[in-house]
Amino acid sequence: MKIPNLMTADEAVRLIKSGDHVYIQGSTSVPETLVAAMTRRGHELRDVVLYSGFSVASGEAPYCKPEYKDSFIVDTCFVSNNVRRWIAEGYGATTPRFLGEVPALFRDGTWPVEVCLLNCSMPDKDGYVSFGVSADLAFSASQCARTVIAQLNPHMPFSYGDPVIHVSRLAAAVLVDDPLVEVPTPEPGPAETAIGNAIAELIPDGATLQIGVGGIPNAVIRALSGHKHLGLHTEAMTDGVLPLIEKGVIDNSLKKVMPGKSVACLALGSRRLYDLMDYNKEMVFKDVAWTNDPFIIGQNPKVMAINSCLEIDLTGQICADSIGTRIFSGIGGQHDFVYGASRSEGGRSFIAMTSTTTKGMGKIKPVLTPGAGVVTTRFQSNYVVTEHGAVDLRGKSLPERAKLMISIANPADRESLDRAAAERFGYSYLRLK
Repeated sequence: MKIPNLMTADEAVRLIKSGDHVYIQGSTSVPETLVAAMTRRGHELRDVVLYSGFSVASGEAPYCKPEYKDSFIVDTCFVSNNVRRWIAEGYGATTPRFLGEVPALFRDGTWPVEVCLLNCSMPDKDGYVSFGVSADLAFSASQCARTVIAQLNPHMPFSYGDPVIHVSRLAAAVLVDDPLVEVPTPEPGPAETAIGNAIAELIPDGATLQIGVGGIPNAVIRALSGHKHLGLHTEAMTDGVLPLIEKGVIDNSLKKVMPGKSVACLALGSRRLYDLMDYNKEMVFKDVAWTNDPFIIGQNPKVMAINSCLEIDLTGQICADSIGTRIFSGIGGQHDFVYGASRSEGGRSFIAMTSTTTKGMGKIKPVLTPGAGVVTTRFQSNYVVTEHGAVDLRGKSLPERAKLMISIANPADRESLDRAAAERFGYSYLRLK
C-alpha cells in the first residue's frame, strides 16, 4: 500500500521544535534512527524535554553529551542503561512514579506531549502498523501527542492489542532496516537455581504469573516445567516463558482476565521471541495502565508476582531503585503487582535475590542504606527468598520478621544482624531465640 508522509529521518525530525516535549519509545524498540537524526539538530534546538521509560538501547543515548545539555532535557520515569550515566552526573532527572500511573500523566496534561517517536512494524493490508514489543507507555503517548513520527521497520513484529496505529495518523513515516536489540537469556547459577526451586515449590497449578527479568526469574521458569494450566499476565514478556508456552504449561485456561491469552505490555528477548509474537493472536500487548492496574491484576486467581530488589532491611522494607542516593533503575511494576497479588484469591508475591552482591556485600541489612528508596513497604512485603530459603513476612511482627530475615541472610552476616535486631527490638526479639 502507499504510505503517506514518507520522508527521510532528517526531514521528519524537522517537526520537532524548541520547547517541545518528546516521548521516545522504549523496551528494545528505541527508534534509534529518529533519535540520531533529532540529535543532529541539537545545535539549533533548545529546551526539548525528552520522556522515556524502561529501555534497552544498543548503547548510550547520543543526546547524553555535554554539548547538548541545554538542547535536550532528559526526564525519565525509569533509569535505563542508555541514560544512567547522564542522570548520575546530574544532567538529567528522573520523576518518581509507578509505571502503571505514567499514562495518566500524559492523559491529564501533567506531562504534555507534543511529539511521539515510535519504532513500528510495516503496515498490514488495512494500513495499520504495530508498536510491536512496546505498548507500555507508547500507547498513551501516541494518543496524546500532537505529532506522531514513526520508523517503519521490517524487523518489528506486528503484535495485537493496544499498540496499533493507522498510517494516516503518522505526521511522518521513515523506512528503516534496524534489527531490534536482543536480550540474552541469563544462565542461572547455583544460587539462582536454589531460589528458583524454592519459589516454584510455592506456586500452585493454575496460577497466573508475573515474572521479572534476569537469572532468578529464568530459574523459576525452569522449575515450573512440571506445573499445569498456568497463566501469564505480566509486565515484561521474555524468552524465559517460551518453553512453558510451547509445552502447554502456560495455557491461560484458568485466568479470569483475558483467558486463553498471554498478556504483557512489553517484550524483550531474542529474535525467536519477536518472531513468535508476529501476528500471534494468542499474545496480547496492552497499555501499561491496564496491565499494571492492581484491581485488574487481582481479578485473576492465584496471582504469583515474582520480582527482585537491591536490598531489604530486617523489617521487610524493600529497595529496588537506588544504591544509596544514586538512582540505578526504577520501580517498574513491582508495587503494582505486589498489590495486585494481595488482592488476588490465593495470590502471593515474592521478592527474590541472592543474599550477597557480586562483591560479597550482604543485601539484608539492619536498616536500608541512607538515601535508599523504599519501593515496596513493609506493610506489603510477603515472601522473601534467597538461596538460603524462603520466609513469609505476612502477618508477622517486626521482631518476628527480623528473626525470619536473619535466617535467610548470608551466614557471615547473621551474627551482626542478630546483634542489631536485639538492640533495636529488645526483649520482644530476644524472647524468640
